[in-house]
Amino acid sequence: MCLAVPAKVIEIHDELATVEVRGVRRPASLMLLPEAKEGDYVLVHAGFAMQIVTPEDVSEMEALWAEMNGAPRTVESLEKRDG
Repeated sequence: MCLAVPAKVIEIHDELATVEVRGVRRPASLMLLPEAKEGDYVLVHAGFAMQIVTPEDVSEMEALWAEMNGAPRTVESLEKRDG
């Protein structure tokens, strides 16, 4: 199974971005997403930024990951907060 990981774009040099995922920085190609800007959140799969996402999307994805790892129902708390 393959997953795209949300990451924050920290720096951009030509078509290569430095992105941060949970405090870890790594390179990601912007060849498929040239419109991405520093500060954007993007989904990264196999080293390529694929889609721009909102900070709210990132919060929900992180809550789902936490639930999969045994955390309490964090997604429901996000829905209550936003609703």
